[in-house]
Amino acid sequence: MTLMEHIRELRDRLFKAVVGIVLGLCIGLYFSLPVQRFLTEPYCSRFADGECALNATTPLEPTIVRLKIALYLGLIIASPIWLFQLWAFVAPGLHARERKWSYAFISFAVPLFVAGAVLAHFVVAKGIEFLLPVDGEYQFTTNIAGYIDFVTGMLMIFGVGFEFPLLVFMLNLAGVASAKRLLGWWRAAVFLTFVFTALVTPTPDPFGMTALGLAMSALYFAAVGAAFLNERRRAKVAARNQFAGLDDDEASQIEPVLEPVETSGPVQASETPEPSRRDDVD
Repeated sequence: MTLMEHIRELRDRLFKAVVGIVLGLCIGLYFSLPVQRFLTEPYCSRFADGECALNATTPLEPTIVRLKIALYLGLIIASPIWLFQLWAFVAPGLHARERKWSYAFISFAVPLFVAGAVLAHFVVAKGIEFLLPVDGEYQFTTNIAGYIDFVTGMLMIFGVGFEFPLLVFMLNLAGVASAKRLLGWWRAAVFLTFVFTALVTPTPDPFGMTALGLAMSALYFAAVGAAFLNERRRAKVAARNQFAGLDDDEASQIEPVLEPVETSGPVQASETPEPSRRDDVD
């Protein structure tokens, strides 16, 4: 394909992906209010009377919040469409081995991201209990747009954080780092993990940083264990392929075993015998 043909294909792929996202957005608008109630439930559960005090600074803010939630839902609902369009554009330029890695990456990346989002929702609920004690001495209200941005940001941070061990395992698959070397880096990995969680978690409570740090550390060791299993599998495959081209009745090649030869000393010159003379017989 020429450059212009690649550009035209990219245009068609992007158009189909956008159409899928728009359709997902329309479906997400229908479920935006239930999802908004689910996201605000950790905050609203702090009020015994059930009245959730969420305010809006402008008349358009509630509508913008609904559209934002619908867009997130649309991206999730339409993910099979735009992911397929992206894959259809990239796959022809990949080798068979690279395609296999891509399938494995996608199949593990999505469940890990969902697991991180579930943990983030639990952490938000515990964090709000720590940050907003309801003791009746004051009345607290929060902005709806700021709260939704806070919750969705936590979901995104935890989801992306759960992808880190998968990247570590991909380094082993690519042959960049061995399992033994990854295991030797565990101290630095755990330290950097908690530094990362301390920087990216937006709340000062210890629940978010500790939960994300422990989860990422556990997943790091799980990735190292998977790397050891992968290297063991490679060794078994290599051992089978060593004799793959031989017939059952074909003799294997035996390498000759050479015994070491001792070093000899210097050679001394021997006396040359004089040639014998034969007397003439008359």
